[in-house]
Amino acid sequence: MSIPEIAQKLLASKKEKGLSFADLEKILGRDEVWIAAVIYRQASASPEEAKLLVEALGLDASYIEELTEYPIKGLGPIVPTDPLIYRFYEIMQVYGMPLKAVIHEKFGDGIMSAIDFTLDVEKEKDPKGDRVKVIMSGKFLPYKKW
Repeated sequence: MSIPEIAQKLLASKKEKGLSFADLEKILGRDEVWIAAVIYRQASASPEEAKLLVEALGLDASYIEELTEYPIKGLGPIVPTDPLIYRFYEIMQVYGMPLKAVIHEKFGDGIMSAIDFTLDVEKEKDPKGDRVKVIMSGKFLPYKKW
């Protein structure tokens, strides 16, 4: 997976400033995962959000316009090779059909929106090793009959 040049610059500035995504969440008033999506060019910011982000990272205003452009989303048609990203792919390979069956049983024939959607990451302390808790919440969209 190649990381866009602008994302590399934004991430380098974030590191140089010693900022976390949680720090940027406080500055922008947006969720840290969404901010990371903007930086990785998987989401677009409003001009005001882009300005706040660029200022927080100490970058030139010339970055604002690119952060407001609609990005091409997704990793592409290949199986991801990054181990952490691959695990999500693997989870869908193993649990995708069971998850689909449970959602259909509870909601009917439809999909979970990835547009009307939130994604949160929490750290759960555990004596056997900390756990990653990923919470996805998407609006249910039933298939239309006509």
